[in-house]
Amino acid sequence: MVDVEVSVEIGVEALGVVQLPSQAVTELLVKWRGGDQDALHALLPLVYKELRDIAHRQLRRERSGHTLQSTALVHEAYLRLMDQGAPETQNRAHFVAVAARLMRQILIDYARSRGAQKRGANLRVDTELAGDPAAMSPKQGADIIALDDALKNLSERDGQQAQIVEMRYFGGLTIDETAEVLKISPATVKRDWNMAKAWLSREMRRSARGEAGAT
Repeated sequence: MVDVEVSVEIGVEALGVVQLPSQAVTELLVKWRGGDQDALHALLPLVYKELRDIAHRQLRRERSGHTLQSTALVHEAYLRLMDQGAPETQNRAHFVAVAARLMRQILIDYARSRGAQKRGANLRVDTELAGDPAAMSPKQGADIIALDDALKNLSERDGQQAQIVEMRYFGGLTIDETAEVLKISPATVKRDWNMAKAWLSREMRRSARGEAGAT
């Protein structure tokens, strides 16, 4: 369960967020994968602003009055990274995408632990998953549990499309950054992104209608 009062000292506010070249981040990722835990401590302040922006964006899509704050969400993701160990991240964009996925899972766990309703007659699926993911307004926010279930179904159908949604919608990566991480062309990212948005919107509406009819 997420604790809003997560007490982990990253030292970001004291150090300031210094944007170093991506190569420096990549070198720290290599050291971290090699077992150097201090590399994670050195890495986090360099990407903290990006992570906090992602946390803020994800929380804006949640219901109003959510008790989690952006800082607590970033800190919880940091703790999970420490516990899980270094993932096979290739570069700065890939690391940010992995952290964004962790934040999404934290929010899902948080919602489930509080008995959040999933779909049913009261659910309004009011998102088209359209436009720039970084510019989506709170009114466009999808129910996170319903979206997570739909995304799992998409992953079984087309794993690459699901990865693109995670990186674009949750991680805020650009078309080019997503293409670099997945080692595919930007044109393929654009095509799969549009197909995934359409499929998820249909799937969420279908699921909402089905469960509403069953109640």
